[in-house]
Amino acid sequence: METNFHPLTQRRLRADTHIRELTASVKLSHKSFIQPLFVDEGISSPRQVNGLNGVQVDTIGSILAEIDQDLKSGITKFLLFPVPANKKEKEFDFSFAVNTVKKIKESFGEDVWIATDVCLCSYTSHGHCGILNEDHTRLLNSKTVEVISHYSSLLANAGADCIAPSDMMDGRIGAIRNTLNALGFEETAIMSYAAKFSSQFYGPFRDACHSTPAAKGLGNRKTYQVSPFNVNDAIASALRDEKEGADILMVKPAALYGDVIARLKQQTLKPVAAYHVSGEYAAVEALAEKKLLDREAAHLEIWAALQRSGADIIISYAAKNAREWINHAAI
Repeated sequence: METNFHPLTQRRLRADTHIRELTASVKLSHKSFIQPLFVDEGISSPRQVNGLNGVQVDTIGSILAEIDQDLKSGITKFLLFPVPANKKEKEFDFSFAVNTVKKIKESFGEDVWIATDVCLCSYTSHGHCGILNEDHTRLLNSKTVEVISHYSSLLANAGADCIAPSDMMDGRIGAIRNTLNALGFEETAIMSYAAKFSSQFYGPFRDACHSTPAAKGLGNRKTYQVSPFNVNDAIASALRDEKEGADILMVKPAALYGDVIARLKQQTLKPVAAYHVSGEYAAVEALAEKKLLDREAAHLEIWAALQRSGADIIISYAAKNAREWINHAAI
């Protein structure tokens, strides 16, 4: 018997919230989110980050209250960015970062998972992610990797659950993994900024960390971060990091690089993290402030797109709102 299909075949699956929830191919969970945290040795009270609505730079004291509040919101995973008071070109003092990790773990123990960003951009007087040569025209890869590896070992010893190197030096994942293993930190994970692009969308972050590159000498990070015009370089860098021992592969920025996330996910069995960066977040917040979009719905739409692209983990400045927004979302 011939069957006549009604033209509303697809619309029946969109008829109401209940069936849209049942048939959604993307199902977000706040448990997949990481909340970035900034802590600055040089301030006596928290300060708001320019352009990042609802995000502040904490003191060593206020960050504990911030984490406690985030735990009540359902967030247990954090990406920590320590900002030292003094800038140098070499012989860096990592004690502030180490003490911050210790205080957090002493206060919250196994209730929190702390990934610590590992880079030199907030330590250097020139704002670059590593050690430069004498005339500041070239970044020295091997010397930077040596310092980064030592820094990672100090953080692991302080109790960090995960090391997150964002410097983009060649060979740093292998060096860090070897250093950690040799010191008995085999269980400390590495979340590599595996495909970190030289992007225009890091502005508010650089305000938070005082990490804008100096204009003189090497004026930008294009010689060590990935070009937005070279996806093959991004994939090659990520797969190299996987071979060297990275446990999680990150793509940064995220919303503009869904194609990179999707392509990487096809070539690895490692978890892929998407970092919805400060400029991307700030753009949504600015439009919401002008009432040109719905803030919650916009962030949820972006998170759905990231998961749809293949992201297993989402790093977002709005992670603290994820449980509430997801639970109340009208799909």
